[in-house]
Amino acid sequence: MSMGWKRRFFSAGFWVLRHTWLSRALAPLTQGCGVIFTLHNVCPQPSTPFQPNGHLAITPEFLGQVVDLLRQRGYRIVSLTEAVDRLSLGYGSERFAVLTFDDGYRDNLEHAYPVLKALDAPLTVFVTSGLIDRTSELWWVALEHLIRDRDRLTASVAGGQTELPCGTAEEKAACFATLREVLIRETDERAQRKLIRQLALGNDLDLRAIADEMMLSWADLRRLAADPLVSIGAHTHDHFALARLSEAEARRDVLLGLERIEAELGQRPRVFAYPYGDLASAGAREGRMIADLGFQAAVTTQPGVLSSAHARDLMHLPRVSLNGHFQSPAYVEEYLTGAPFALFRAAASVSRAASRRVPSTR
Repeated sequence: MSMGWKRRFFSAGFWVLRHTWLSRALAPLTQGCGVIFTLHNVCPQPSTPFQPNGHLAITPEFLGQVVDLLRQRGYRIVSLTEAVDRLSLGYGSERFAVLTFDDGYRDNLEHAYPVLKALDAPLTVFVTSGLIDRTSELWWVALEHLIRDRDRLTASVAGGQTELPCGTAEEKAACFATLREVLIRETDERAQRKLIRQLALGNDLDLRAIADEMMLSWADLRRLAADPLVSIGAHTHDHFALARLSEAEARRDVLLGLERIEAELGQRPRVFAYPYGDLASAGAREGRMIADLGFQAAVTTQPGVLSSAHARDLMHLPRVSLNGHFQSPAYVEEYLTGAPFALFRAAASVSRAASRRVPSTR
């Protein structure tokens, strides 16, 4: 399912739910016992018109609104490890929410942490150690920079050099979508990084400077980790989609991330977040591997609220994205009913069934 399709589906679904009260009717069946939120960037609203990664960013004001709303609705904000304990032991009558931040962005310290500290709200930061070491690449941000600042971009697509127009807003969006598809679907993980490095080198884009600007340092992380409100989780070393690696390579990437965090912070994370976190990136093999490495739990980006059934598979916990395109407490109200995700799963199931019924043309 493409990002554009998913956004359109949720937009339409939210409209239906808000105007029919269907979510309130479904809530007794779909609400669950808790929710884990996925966040990335927390920063003031940018003014640039081209924001293909805009779904990853929310404002500090919206973050504060979310915390207030959760508490008004009777949710206790807890650490991820406490949430897992509640799932495993039986959560009782009190619902709970978890705030998790992926990758390790500097704005987590500069903008998110002050808001949550003032509200006494726990948070978990999943650290991609290669980004903190400045040895890995923020390829999705680099791609945004490359397209934003140019009218045409030459890239290796389908085995050859292709010149892509990116002068207008529509061309920039199409160029980003095309190259994103190439980078996450048509190349392996090593080739993906090689291609982005070639693009950066050929267009005078400093990948290290981007990481220096956007990512936390180890000193920053030590400051965060010193606060009992903050938990540190692992997110691999190089942010590779683990399912696209051999098992040995995947295990090595996870272990290196663990070792770097332990060496720098003096603590070994107990919780893990899969890079990308969709079904294609975090399957049964990956779940077994993460469990074998001693993690207490692992989170995906599969949308959904928590239920007691998730205690049977703590290595594939769902999360709810606080999406930059849906920054309104009204959306969060709908999330908490669980109805949007039940509808999403139903639609996805119908789509898969329909695709299986289509006769092969080969």
